[in-house]
Amino acid sequence: MEVLKVATHSKPNAVAGALAGVLREKGVAEIQAIGAGAVNQAVKAIAIARGYVAPSGMDLVCVPTFSDVDIDGEVRTAVRFYVQPKK
Repeated sequence: MEVLKVATHSKPNAVAGALAGVLREKGVAEIQAIGAGAVNQAVKAIAIARGYVAPSGMDLVCVPTFSDVDIDGEVRTAVRFYVQPKK
């Protein structure tokens, strides 16, 4: 599964567009964010993406989890959002 990585400086509209595209193409997506600012941008992007896919009858469910990520030999805790259409 493709993981969309979100940073503090990521534009929520751009991430939302990428998220909507992945959801339409693959049916599920995963977003990874490290840090409070990145998590904030990711949550905004998920909310915006909901509006992008709603006209096609898709409603989204988001499951947040924690994940340890190794960045340059340092272990950081990331928040991962598993996003899929509501069944």
